[in-house]
Amino acid sequence: MVNKQLLNPKSITVIGASNDSKKPGGNMLKNILAGGFAGNLYAVNPKEERVQGIKSFSEVMEIPQTDLAILAIPAKYCPETVKILAEEKNTKAFIIISAGFGEAGEQGKQCEQQIVSTVNSANGCLIGPNCIGVITENYKGVFTAPVPPFNPKGCDLISGSGATAVFIMEAGMALGVTFANVFSVGNAAQTGVEDILEYMDENFNAEKDPLIKLLYLETISNPQKLLKHASSLIKKGAKIAAIKAGSTAEGSRAATSHTGAIASSDMTVRALFHKAGIVYCSSREQLLSVAAIFNYKKLKGKNIAIITHAGGSAVMLADQLSKGGLKVPEISGPEAEKLKSFLYPGSSIANPIDFLATGTAEQLGIIIDYCEHKFDSIDAMVVVFGSAGLFDVENVYNVLSVKLEICNKPIFPVLPSVVNAQREIQSFLKKGHIHFPDEVVLGKALAQVYNTPEPQSQKISLPKIDIESIRKIINTATEGYLSPKQTVDLLDAAGIPRVHEIVENSKEKLLAAMEATDFPVVMKVVGPLHKSDAQGVVLNIANKGEAAETFDLLMKIDSATAVMVQPQLVGLELFVGVMKEPGFNHTILCGLGGIFIEVLNDVSAGLSPISKNEAENMVQSLRGYKLIQGARGKKGANEKIFIDIIQRLSALVQAATEIIEMDINPLIGTQRAITAVDARVRIGR
Repeated sequence: MVNKQLLNPKSITVIGASNDSKKPGGNMLKNILAGGFAGNLYAVNPKEERVQGIKSFSEVMEIPQTDLAILAIPAKYCPETVKILAEEKNTKAFIIISAGFGEAGEQGKQCEQQIVSTVNSANGCLIGPNCIGVITENYKGVFTAPVPPFNPKGCDLISGSGATAVFIMEAGMALGVTFANVFSVGNAAQTGVEDILEYMDENFNAEKDPLIKLLYLETISNPQKLLKHASSLIKKGAKIAAIKAGSTAEGSRAATSHTGAIASSDMTVRALFHKAGIVYCSSREQLLSVAAIFNYKKLKGKNIAIITHAGGSAVMLADQLSKGGLKVPEISGPEAEKLKSFLYPGSSIANPIDFLATGTAEQLGIIIDYCEHKFDSIDAMVVVFGSAGLFDVENVYNVLSVKLEICNKPIFPVLPSVVNAQREIQSFLKKGHIHFPDEVVLGKALAQVYNTPEPQSQKISLPKIDIESIRKIINTATEGYLSPKQTVDLLDAAGIPRVHEIVENSKEKLLAAMEATDFPVVMKVVGPLHKSDAQGVVLNIANKGEAAETFDLLMKIDSATAVMVQPQLVGLELFVGVMKEPGFNHTILCGLGGIFIEVLNDVSAGLSPISKNEAENMVQSLRGYKLIQGARGKKGANEKIFIDIIQRLSALVQAATEIIEMDINPLIGTQRAITAVDARVRIGR
């Protein structure tokens, strides 16, 4: 629980303060003093009378009442110290930078929980343990360096890792990224990233508060809280970018279906961020590039002009922008020819606009003006300008600085010469600008920002399904995979169209049931999980004689319990699936079906409940989307029905939360219908 004593304490006590600034308690006190804390500052050190000019108390019982206590003492002494502070000194906020708690084993975890219990009983706030501390406008409560100057228009940084927070601040300051509040939550024993985001949301003031929030997450303890408050903040005008580390490991979960084989924690996290409107970042470098983009004018279209004197950099940037779905459109026509007349012979204006290594500041200004006023198809500009060390580029950067302020279209400056133009870059940064040292990193980040949607509405309308029948099936089922009969009944109750099928473990009964069946048919073994791997799928069965022979072959397969017969449908193979990650809503997946689901891994994911708009975006973001539309003379599949099936799947898992894994593969799609041919559903209690 974040409180005023943490954010704006009137008094701070550093327990374990030291005159040695190389020790955490020493540097913590040094940073608080250097930061100009205006309240009462106390130190506890039994071996010193004064610590860095501050009166030192020999034990905690001697100090006056204090709002915030910062503990830099061994873990074993922390529970009793916190108890005294909470009960005797009216302390309501605690920062524990010490390690040796939950991250160190069971004993440390018990110690940590004892502290949390004490803090909760005092209605207090605990940051840590095992963290670097907190920076606010009022005090610099960290034991690390550098300590960035507080900028109320800078970025709020909330990190699950203290060291990573330091690395982000270091790299950001070098680029011109500024910071406001910094929270390192460490073990997040009581207060995690989601809790701080909740406080920021509930107390948000768009006129005064920092608009940019950067998150580094190692765990997501409360996905619903993160989704709720991130979405709310973004709707209020904030911008959020986040790294989620450790998302690719599948952990102890056993992946037994096609869905389980391709789904990952990372896919679920991306779906959560997408739903919330959070820009997903995969590295500190990308996070800071997104932060820099947030600081510039908003990109409102996908057409980018690349302005440069370095052809190679322009090519790499154009490639990256194209991969990300942005465009570098050709510039031509009378205005383009007129622009070319202002440039040196050999310059290119086709886009990228290359005005050669000898290009001048004046020429750069003219090019920017043309992109701003003459070329209506251009939505933004990237200026890549470095130095070969032959001449001063400060005039170029001065022009760029002015254009950044006066142009309505966003301009993103890539200044790669961090050695040759170091002085000029520093001069550029001192004017309040941010630069990008690498054009490819910028291109990737720019695409991520542009392709991140606005937060989805919390009110989502789903198709009506037969919830009563669904609950009856689920309530009577045992844990594990549903039987074929239960599975088809579940699909029927959800309104998902399926193929008519016959399932029998007797050859005579099967053949009798096939009297009214049209050939050809497909026959599949029932029992083995992956029928194709067990050679348990036989196509093009032309008559009852072949059906009888195939029945005998399939029943000889290990684990076979029955044989299924279905009409052999022709069309585009599609796939939908469900995976449940602990703590998260169900992840819904869609893609091309058949064996291609694992071979191509062309999959889109969304977090349930899935709106119609989200389902449309999932389908249209597939690399194979053109096949669904129809390509090279081949008819595609009915996109509206596919979207409806995705939404029905979402409605199904909302009604049957016990579903932990589900696979409908393939769905056979034509322009008139999409039919489920094979499905597996696994439930967990």
